[in-house]
Amino acid sequence: MAAGLALYSVHWFYEILNALIQHFTGNALWTVPTGTAFLLLIGVGVELSLMFAIAGLAMSKLLPNDPNLKILGVNNRLLFAIANAALFSIFEIFLAKTPAFAWVYPWWGALPVFITVYIPFFLAAFYCYLWQPKTQVRFIGTVFAVDAIMLVLFAGILKWI
Repeated sequence: MAAGLALYSVHWFYEILNALIQHFTGNALWTVPTGTAFLLLIGVGVELSLMFAIAGLAMSKLLPNDPNLKILGVNNRLLFAIANAALFSIFEIFLAKTPAFAWVYPWWGALPVFITVYIPFFLAAFYCYLWQPKTQVRFIGTVFAVDAIMLVLFAGILKWI
């Protein structure tokens, strides 16, 4: 559960930042222009949100039981975070070719998404998975609190997103 909640909370942080980029520049980094049952923010529809809600939980089931196991000399949590980030980035290439999802800037594509978005998502998920319950609650609670404050401030009060 911790892996799923960690990834989902970080996902919402990124979606709020993307909506703020849209507000301040006129263009988000990514958008969901068509094909969603319900648009939550400029870059996320309900379908993508539900996918991210289970992504951390589902992918954490792939992790080896031994958190100290090294694969090719790399800690398995780090290696699996990078591998899953690559998988999701490759999947997004195909998603961006549909009318349901768009990368707005020509320089924003699979590599920037891999490095700046998906690696942090999966690092949060897989390292949170290892932490003691108190640390998990603190991390997840803090990120969700920041998300909630940002949504209240930027969507509710200021109406920027």
